[in-house]
Amino acid sequence: MKFAPLAAAAAVAIGLQALAAPSAGAAKSLSAITQYRVYQNDRPLQEFAKQADAEAYAARYAYSRVERIADRAWLWDNLPRYKVYLNGLSRPEWEYAGYAAARAKADSLPSAQIRDLQQPGWVYSKSPRYRVYQGGSTKPEWAFSTLKAAKAEAARWAKSHIVDIEAAAWIWDSYTAEQAKQARAAKPVYAVENSAGVRQSAYSFLKDAALAAAELPGSRVVHAATGAVLFSREASYEVRQGGKPVARYFALQSALAKAKTLAGSQIMQGGLIWWTNEPYLTVMQGDKPLRSFHTRQSALSYALGYARSRIVTADSRVLWSQPQSLQVLGWSGTSDEASIVAQLAGTQGVDISSPSWYELADASGTLKDDSLPELAAALKQRGLSVQPLVHNGFDPKRTSAFLADGKARAAFVSKLTASLKKLGADGLNLDFESVAGKDRALYSLFVGELGAALRKAGMTLTVDLPRGDTAWDHLTAYDHQAIAEAADRIVIMAYDEHWQGSDEAGPVSSLGWAEGGIQQFLSYGVPRSKLLLGVPFYVRLWELDSSGEPLGSRAVAMKDVPQLISSKPVYASLDEAAGLTKYTYAENGSTYVFWAETEQSVSKRIALARKYDLAGIAAWRLGYEPASLWTAVLKQKQS
Repeated sequence: MKFAPLAAAAAVAIGLQALAAPSAGAAKSLSAITQYRVYQNDRPLQEFAKQADAEAYAARYAYSRVERIADRAWLWDNLPRYKVYLNGLSRPEWEYAGYAAARAKADSLPSAQIRDLQQPGWVYSKSPRYRVYQGGSTKPEWAFSTLKAAKAEAARWAKSHIVDIEAAAWIWDSYTAEQAKQARAAKPVYAVENSAGVRQSAYSFLKDAALAAAELPGSRVVHAATGAVLFSREASYEVRQGGKPVARYFALQSALAKAKTLAGSQIMQGGLIWWTNEPYLTVMQGDKPLRSFHTRQSALSYALGYARSRIVTADSRVLWSQPQSLQVLGWSGTSDEASIVAQLAGTQGVDISSPSWYELADASGTLKDDSLPELAAALKQRGLSVQPLVHNGFDPKRTSAFLADGKARAAFVSKLTASLKKLGADGLNLDFESVAGKDRALYSLFVGELGAALRKAGMTLTVDLPRGDTAWDHLTAYDHQAIAEAADRIVIMAYDEHWQGSDEAGPVSSLGWAEGGIQQFLSYGVPRSKLLLGVPFYVRLWELDSSGEPLGSRAVAMKDVPQLISSKPVYASLDEAAGLTKYTYAENGSTYVFWAETEQSVSKRIALARKYDLAGIAAWRLGYEPASLWTAVLKQKQS
């Protein structure tokens, strides 16, 4: 990050000319900061400041919910409570929030069951008792709970018959005497087999075969030519407990009577679950099931206690998860309350707010404290981690004298820690820049002293470091290994590849250069779990002379780039080396060039953080970006 001692001077510190902070009159109220997040299953969709707006948006999507960001409290959902089954099968459209709608669907089916997804077993059952056949053929929907309904269907078809499933008995048919006589005169095609599959006899008329099989336990009737099973007294309903077979029955009601006496049981037939008292929800950690629950409340309460846990339905739908998410730190670059609130009000997915509230004022360790306790408390209530920034004013002489004075360091650390505790802060962002190379050991000592004091007070330390280069990093004040040991997080300031005083024009941060920075920090032994990738929300507009040499540059906020492009006669080309789009135009005898930062390029930077499994990203700075960027960030940050 780059320090901005005053809101109006934020541009000067990093050369961002004409980018003043929002005026107090234009600042949004604190209530505009998002507090509610909408999910579809476990995918974040959008954030809102008002719960009513979040619920209205969520209602547009199936399997959606609204969470309070601060504590992930589940406030609203439209997840189904009731699920309708037909002979062990269901469909996504047969899921309902209310019982009345589920019952209406069940009543429209010849046989059906309704499962309350938050209770064991069925809450309604119109189980199939009678099955209709035409010759040797049947259909899934030709199963009925009443004989009257079965006869109504059978009457529509010639040479049809009805089997009582529970009794495994042929109880009705529409064959005329002449049709039965003709059938018996044909070649025998229906074989009766015993429970071992050994053929006992063959018949020409299916009814005769069925009546013979009814006298033989566990037998079945098969078509001799096709092998199709046309009638069976086999025990096709299997009761399982904990996935292990317990008993088999040819009657569903008999299987049900047994299964109800067993905890964690199922009734299976043909590979389908016909009934179960197992919970619908299971909390998983990776591929390991931890525990199952009937209610979402109990599953959620349990899952919150495990890292990378998720709640999965019996249909393998992930309803909720807390996978490892990229942390998003947003620098404000100001201590002004109205500006901080206005910046955060336009964001989504920001986890850490870092206002510029502290400064090393002099070599004696005097602390300049602009902290705002009431604002810090309000931000924490909205689920944001408050980790203010402390800087050294980019003054190398002041910093050298301070680092050399042990009493000054101790006094500064003490006052800073006390203020942070009073503030209720979660941590601190240390941004000491322009530190002299000769102070390398002293700066590492200071970081260690500060980190130890913060951890003792229950807070964390994040240290900002320049991207640097392995060719000369050892000559700088920043000992990566020592700082990594003392700090909880390190931000790679992967920008200002080309800065205001560069002797050549170029992008603020080409993608390959940013990735190279990650690789360098990892090569120094910095744990990837401690690294945040700095992301620029600005570009640099260069003015070139006739020979292509830079005459100067100014920074342009990312959100203002589209207007710049539309207002100038620009020529766009892909700079493959930088991984960015380069824009060029001529005006008043000079050539102007800049490399655009867009939603797509920010997404590629987030992808780099994911590729190297970093802890997160850090954005310099809030307020420079278009509001539309945050929806993409929110969706991309969670794995």
